[in-house]
Amino acid sequence: MKRFALTIVAFACAGAPLAVPAQSSDIFLCVDADGQKTFQNVGTGKGCRRMDVGPVLTVPAPRIQQRASREASERVTVSPANFPRVDRETQVSRDNDRKRVLEDELKSEEDKLARLKAEYNGGEPERRGDERNFALYAERVQRLREDVARAESNVNALRREIALLRTQ
Repeated sequence: MKRFALTIVAFACAGAPLAVPAQSSDIFLCVDADGQKTFQNVGTGKGCRRMDVGPVLTVPAPRIQQRASREASERVTVSPANFPRVDRETQVSRDNDRKRVLEDELKSEEDKLARLKAEYNGGEPERRGDERNFALYAERVQRLREDVARAESNVNALRREIALLRTQ
């Protein structure tokens, strides 16, 4: 409540020369028995006095210039004359290298996913000798579940990236 009223007072004072007066409201400064000051919009308590802050002011939002924004969207950015250019053959070679790298990553991630799914065994992996305590087994199952989800996410991301290369 205190910050809200202080904010109103600050905006009212700062925007006074630019604003159009709106509806007036009262602000009260109240001091309690401990000496704590609070700002309120009602002065019903003991130790409250009305502050003279003038009317509450509002500033209208600026209008958007549609023509200017349309012109800005129609502008084409041109690279500077000294900006380095790459010939078509070099760019095609780089794109092919990138595609090959992504396909290699996809293959290795798919292999990893298949290995993790086999170990996860549908949520019931084989218990190992060092997992006599069920909590250790449950932790490993949880880690495997998270690893499988992460690997699936990676595979999907790589497939999307490769699909984007084909559309360009």
